[in-house]
Amino acid sequence: MDPIKQAINLVRGEDNPAEPGAEPSRSAALRVRRERQLDAAHLEAKRIVAFGSKNQFGRAYDMLRTQVLQEMDKRGWQFLAVTSPTPACGKTVTACNLALSIARLRQRNVLLVDLDLHKPSVADYLGIEGGSGVIDLLEGRAGFSSAVLEAKFGPNRFLVLPGSVAESGPSEWMASQQMAALLQAIRRDFRGTTIIFDLPPLLLGDDVISILPQMDTALLVAGIGTTTKTEIKECQRHLKRTPVVRVVVNKAMETPGSYYGYGYHGDGSRK
Repeated sequence: MDPIKQAINLVRGEDNPAEPGAEPSRSAALRVRRERQLDAAHLEAKRIVAFGSKNQFGRAYDMLRTQVLQEMDKRGWQFLAVTSPTPACGKTVTACNLALSIARLRQRNVLLVDLDLHKPSVADYLGIEGGSGVIDLLEGRAGFSSAVLEAKFGPNRFLVLPGSVAESGPSEWMASQQMAALLQAIRRDFRGTTIIFDLPPLLLGDDVISILPQMDTALLVAGIGTTTKTEIKECQRHLKRTPVVRVVVNKAMETPGSYYGYGYHGDGSRK
C-alpha cells in the first residue's frame, strides 16, 4: 500500500484498511470522542477569557473572530495557522481564545490542533491534560477517535487535538509524509470545520516554514515589549507566499480595543 494512504488509514483509526471497492469507513469526525468540561477559574487564570460575551477582553477576541472568519469565508479557507516571531508573544492564548469565541457561534464548528512539537501547551491552557496527542497519530499509535476530544463549556463545545513533544526531530516530523497525510485527513474528515493550528514560533527554526505551504492563511501574534521591528520584518520575509489574515499586537492592555492590532495582507500592506 502507498505510504501516504497507509498513514491516512492510521490517523483515521482504521486498524484494517478497506479493500478496493469496499464501503468507506465512518468519518473520523463523526465518531464518539472523549469529553472534557472546561473550568472557568482555570481558564481565567491562563488568560483564556473568550468563553463568554460579558468579559471586556473576551469581546475583543469576538471582534477578531468576526474579522478572521469573514476573510476566511470569502476566500474559502479552512486552515488557519497561528504563530509568532518568538516565544512569549501569546500565540497559544490567542489560538485558544479564538477557538472558544468561534465555538459560541451557532452553526460553526472549530477544531484546535496543537502543532507546536517543541512546547505543546494548548492542553495546559485549557486544563485538559492527559490522553493521546499529535505524535501518537503520526506514529500510528492512535486514531482520531481516541486522540481528538470535545471541550465543553456551558452549551458551547469545540474539538481539540492536543499536542505532544517530539523527543527527536520536530522539524523532520513537520516536513514528513505522515504530517502531510494527517493534514490531508483532517481537511477531508472535518469538512465545514474551521481548523486552527497552534504552530511553534516562526523564527525558532524551520518547523513553521516547512508546513506553511499546507496552510490556507496565517495569523501572526506579536508581543509589545517582546517583538522587535527586525523580527517582524524577518517574519514578513518568510510569509511572502502565505496570506496573512491578521497581525495581532498582544499585551497592549491599556483598553480592551487595543488588545490586538491591524490586519495586513501577505505582502505587508495594511488592510
